[in-house]
Amino acid sequence: MADGVQKKLKAELDKYTQIQKDISKSMSARQKLETQLTENSIVKEELDLLDNSNTVYKLIGPVLVKQDLDEAKVTVTKRLEYINGEIQRYDTLLNDMDKKGQHQREVLSSLQQEYQRAQGLPVGKV
Repeated sequence: MADGVQKKLKAELDKYTQIQKDISKSMSARQKLETQLTENSIVKEELDLLDNSNTVYKLIGPVLVKQDLDEAKVTVTKRLEYINGEIQRYDTLLNDMDKKGQHQREVLSSLQQEYQRAQGLPVGKV
């Protein structure tokens, strides 16, 4: 009986560990998006200070290419919209993973109590 519960406990612990790894990866990706959002917001602020008499260049590979100011503003605005959408997506994903992690902790707790009962140990004490 205790062996079956122990195997089940190990399998559930592995699931919980994987959830924690996924949360960590997603948080890292979200932090990168936050950095990109900040950088692009700064670029947008700088572009808003310019007028059509200023020259704007876009870096394409190792080459600077002249770009229209309005085109640059539109590109940065679209990039900001995309980044904000991705941040919202990661927020939803992290929230879902957090709920899964909470559920997994509850499953682990009940299995641990079941394992302790199977071994004849008082429940709640290891």
